[in-house]
Amino acid sequence: MSNFKFPENFLWGGAIAANQAEGAYLEGGKGLSIVDLLPSGENRRSIMKGNVPGFKPQEEEFYPSHEAIDFYHRYPEDIALFAEMGFKALRVSIAWARIFPSGEDAAANEAGLQFYDNLFDEMLKHGIEPVVTLAHFDVPVNLIEKYGSWRNRKLVNLFETYAKTVFTRYKGKVKYWMTFNEINMLLHLPFLGAGLAFKEGDNVKEIQYQAAHHQLVASALAVKACHEIIPGAMIGCMLAAGSFYPYTCNPEDVFQGMEKDRESYFFIDVQSRGAYPGYAKRFFKDHGLNIVMEPGDADILRNHTVDYIGFSYYSSRTTSTDPEVVKNMTSGNVFGSVANPYLEKSDWGWTIDPKGFRITANQLHDRYQKPLFVVENGLGANDEVGPNGEIHDDYRIDYLKRHVAEMGEALQDGVEIIGYTSWGPIDIVSASSGEMKKRYGYIYVDRDNAGHGELKRIKKKSFHWYKKVIASGGADLEA
Repeated sequence: MSNFKFPENFLWGGAIAANQAEGAYLEGGKGLSIVDLLPSGENRRSIMKGNVPGFKPQEEEFYPSHEAIDFYHRYPEDIALFAEMGFKALRVSIAWARIFPSGEDAAANEAGLQFYDNLFDEMLKHGIEPVVTLAHFDVPVNLIEKYGSWRNRKLVNLFETYAKTVFTRYKGKVKYWMTFNEINMLLHLPFLGAGLAFKEGDNVKEIQYQAAHHQLVASALAVKACHEIIPGAMIGCMLAAGSFYPYTCNPEDVFQGMEKDRESYFFIDVQSRGAYPGYAKRFFKDHGLNIVMEPGDADILRNHTVDYIGFSYYSSRTTSTDPEVVKNMTSGNVFGSVANPYLEKSDWGWTIDPKGFRITANQLHDRYQKPLFVVENGLGANDEVGPNGEIHDDYRIDYLKRHVAEMGEALQDGVEIIGYTSWGPIDIVSASSGEMKKRYGYIYVDRDNAGHGELKRIKKKSFHWYKKVIASGGADLEA
């Protein structure tokens, strides 16, 4: 294992999301949000795809986000643990519906604003830089029910108002921002990604790309506002990344791999380069999609591109045009993938590919020539608590060790990386499955899939490992 030392100012830390950690889903005046309508169990995936039975929680369902891990009340304890590991940064999201409960309130909700003031103060007290996502799978439910969410142009201005409100409030506390978390998820889980609910007869593809256009314009307007309100701040986009490998060197497989990569790069091409790429225009034409764009949109996109590329990396993906090969599929952050015979899998079927991390980082840097920020990476696993409360998660240490080593290689390749906030430094509710047993953390939270448990925090073996990694600047990766 290399003993490469990362740059002195490298931002080591972790990442969580409001909707997976905070709980207190109606406290302090908060309105309902997307994830508050996502139950655990068999109905979850269908709802995430846009088959939404109603806009209120159903009596018979269990909603894990409603309490989550109660970060809303316990954040001082959790941040103290992050500080003990030596975190330089913590990525969090602001719950839009805490600030504007209906999404279109005449005034911001002071209780919500104050909560994040307190949260950022607590982080800064411990020398932890806040890295803040404006929309992490988050739309106030009122805007979904009333306007159809991001399919409606109204959300552009409502989001701009929200962004300006939080930039103004936290300009002295937050220097790193991101607009939309995993913006490309809109194509795969449209309700989770963008609050899109569909009914019989909808042109789903057209609605998705119309919503995408509105998000892209809203993102550019947020970049503009951030640069005006907080001089010197950095604001980025965020991609669910992971390169598609062709299963063979058959040119059809290679071309399909390129097309699947472009499906995701499309969003970042617009946010980073400031214009719709030619392949997207052809896609709209070939599929008969009519995307309404207002006069001035092209200028907004061109003039307000992002400062950096934030991305998540969990696994690579593999694609094939051979119907026999396609029968052997595996999962990975909801992106369908042919099983790669050269790679192992996690407990949840996600491909484990550290070299793919280096490949993806290099490809993103080559494509955009902008700094990167690794804002999610980690291993979801089923951790067991030993008789004396010990948790030996060597499999997680192995996963992270190999990925951090490849990130070091990418830096040596010349890739500029601002920092690394691994996903779920404390166990939180899984976005994809709604489970608690799919754990990512260095810190165990005593809560099960049914919501039982005392919420007690327990340090895992990986807690002490990551502390050592940070203290050594990434030079010491041994367990």
